[in-house]
Parts: sequence; structure tokens; C-alpha cells
Amino acid sequence: MNTDERICSIALTLCPGIGHIGAKRLIDTAGSAAEVFRLRKELPKRFPGIIHASAVAALDCPEAFSRAEAEMEWAEKNRISCLTLGDERYPSRLRECEDAPAVLFFKGNADLNRLRVVSMVGTRHATEYGKQFCTEFLHDLSELCSDVLIVSGLAYGIDIHAHRGALANGLSTVAVLAHGLDRIYPAVHRKTAVDMLAEGGLLTEFLTDTNPDRHNFVSRNRIVAGMSDAVIVVESAAKGGSLITAELAEGYHRDCFALPGRATDEYSRGCNRLIRDNKAALINDAADFVKAMNWGRSTDRSSRMASGVQRSLFPELTEEEARVVKILSRNDLHINTLVVEANIPVNRMSALLFELEMKGMVKALVGGVYHLLA
Repeated sequence: MNTDERICSIALTLCPGIGHIGAKRLIDTAGSAAEVFRLRKELPKRFPGIIHASAVAALDCPEAFSRAEAEMEWAEKNRISCLTLGDERYPSRLRECEDAPAVLFFKGNADLNRLRVVSMVGTRHATEYGKQFCTEFLHDLSELCSDVLIVSGLAYGIDIHAHRGALANGLSTVAVLAHGLDRIYPAVHRKTAVDMLAEGGLLTEFLTDTNPDRHNFVSRNRIVAGMSDAVIVVESAAKGGSLITAELAEGYHRDCFALPGRATDEYSRGCNRLIRDNKAALINDAADFVKAMNWGRSTDRSSRMASGVQRSLFPELTEEEARVVKILSRNDLHINTLVVEANIPVNRMSALLFELEMKGMVKALVGGVYHLLA
């Protein structure tokens, strides 16, 4: 049996009846995709109540390995990275989501674990109002926070304007695709996609020969939401994929923002509703956003904090708590950033931060940001 984790991860996604959540759960339980297949017949006994006998039959799928090997060969030939859940280059924020893809295909040079990641989404029928916001927001954001990664979906409208605005202002940008990397859809965005390879990249969970079908766009939206610190909905009608992304962001405990518009404007109705229902914070400009995310402060507070934190308290902290305190001594940080820097799962990080609050070591600020008390 092939033990290459990349091939095993691809094969797992091809086994009938497993699905996104099932694949992630199997890998988390067994430790790796290779172990899932190696222990296939023993899984129900080893993990009773977690893995059922039906999984054994589903994992007996030689055709899945044949396709996975062919896919891996194609990826290597075209210098495409295959990122498994255990790969350090896999987006750490996304890894914590229950339905995170078992494998991602990436072409480009972006750090998918950048300390600040923002997803910008919106209608395909962008108005001049929405386009102008993208242009001005990304220009100002590049001056306020030049180290931000911008994520979107390469679609018509707001998506492509977000990518182009990022490139124009020297920001790295990644497109999450609803098809394999053997094509670019829509084709008219090919030049932008090529430009992004030098200043970002293209990311997908889909294999080659996958059509950009409607349901694939819904599936890719969870990646757009899950790999970011915050989602900004620029324009949206009363119904649309951007609203799905916003709902996903809320479920993943990501910050969500929406650009308000006139009540009579068709492509502001979705944003206005998100704000009305308290599912998104109102955003006017980049300064608003940076303040809400608490990203505008100096990134080096170690000298000021050195005398403020009583080192004598550290022996009372667990190893993980001390690690979090050390990271926060540099700057106030969002919980998602702490998860990435400390390499601690988000559910565990939440518990640690609660304990540190109880010990009077940290304070929770607006927007999921934490501050180390002096």
C-alpha cells in the first residue's frame, strides 16, 4: 500500500461516502491519512463510537489510489504543492475548522499562515460604489498594514477587484478556486491569475478535470472564510454566495464586516441585512477596519512590557500558558493569530485565554483581540 501522505490524503477524499467532515475526523483520530488506510480494518475496534464499520468498506477503494497517484504525478510535473493537514504550510486557521479539506493544491509563493489574513468577497455585479471601495480600502490598508494577505475567489465583480487592488498596492493575494488548477475560470481573469503567482497564488481543494459547477463555489467559500482572520462583504444582493461566506465566517468565529449602502440599492441589501442582524460590523474604510481588528498598534512592545509583567508569576503558569504570555508580550493579538504563532488548536487556545483571564494575566478586547496586562 502507498504510504505517501499526500497520495493517501487525496485518495481519502475520493472514497465514496466519506465527505469533508468524515475525512477530517478520520485523519484527526488516526493521526494521518496513511494511518487511516493502514488501520482500515481495525479502526472501529480501536476507536469505538467514533469510527463505524461502514467506514471500513468505504476505504476499500483501489480506484481512489489510482486516481490519487495520477493527480500527484500531474501536480509534481506542474510544480504544484500538495498540502496535507499535517503540512506546516497548510493554513493553520483553516485546519481548526471541522470541515477543513484533507488536502489542498497550491501554486504560488504566498505564506498561507501570514499573521494577518483578510478575505474580501461580494457580488459579481459590482457597482462603481463597490469597486471604488475596494480600490480605496486596499490602498489605505497597504499603508496602515503592509503585511496583510488578501483572499478572494477570482470571480467577476468584487472578487477580481479585490485581487487587482491588492496587486496594485503591493499586497500579497490568493485566489481560492472552485475547480482544479488545470484551468482558470473565468478565462478572462487569466492574466490576473498569472500575476498573482508572483505576489500570492492560487489555491484549491479540487482535482484536475473538475468543472466549476455551482455547488463547488459554495464548497470553496468555507475555505475563503476559514483561512482568514476576518471576512469583509463589500456588496451583496439579498441572496448570494457572499452571504454564505459571511455565515460560515460566523460559524468559524471569524470577524465579519459589511459595507453599508442605501436601502434602495439592490446590491447593498445583503450587507445592510448582515449589519441589521448583528452578523457583521459596519465598515467605512481601512482605518475603521484596522482599529476594529486592533492591528494599528506597534508590533514591538517587548521593551515596554519587560518590566510590567511579573516574571515571578510564570512558575504558576503551565507551559502552554507561558507560551501564550510570551507571544502577547510583543503585542495585542487576535485569537486566530495566537493559534498560528503558538501552534495550539483554537478550542484549546480559548480555554487557555480564559484561564489567563481568571489569573489576571490577560484582558479580552473588542474583536477577539487579547491584551497582556502589565
